[in-house]
Amino acid sequence: MIKEVIFPMEAPNGVGLSPDGKTLYVAETPTGRLYAFELNGPGQVGRRRVVGTVPGAPPFGYALCDSLVVDGEGNVIVATILNGGLTSFSPDGTVTHYPCPDLLTTNACFAGPGLRTLYATLSTSGRLIAFDNWPTAGLKLNF
Repeated sequence: MIKEVIFPMEAPNGVGLSPDGKTLYVAETPTGRLYAFELNGPGQVGRRRVVGTVPGAPPFGYALCDSLVVDGEGNVIVATILNGGLTSFSPDGTVTHYPCPDLLTTNACFAGPGLRTLYATLSTSGRLIAFDNWPTAGLKLNF
């Protein structure tokens, strides 16, 4: 069964769960916003808050969100379009942008030994890049 539980959102794209499974993160593509939703139970969301907005690219200061991944420390890493790269939102509110050599950085995931390699897709050039020894380990998925 498919059930809509969050409305309205404008082109939600990336989704992920916090390490404790109590928060759902959603990247909204055209607004560049990362949202957090409290989870009250299976299929039940509570309060919504804006975690932050991905930093924009000069000269207009505009950027879009694509997919996201959550690491084991609760950082949410969003693939960023136009300001090509990966934008990390930490639980304490720190936002760090890691530039990539492509305007369309569209996906990110952790893999490798200890989940310490962060992979990103660069869609303009059709490449896959790897950040070896990322500062934090990825979050092991629950399946």
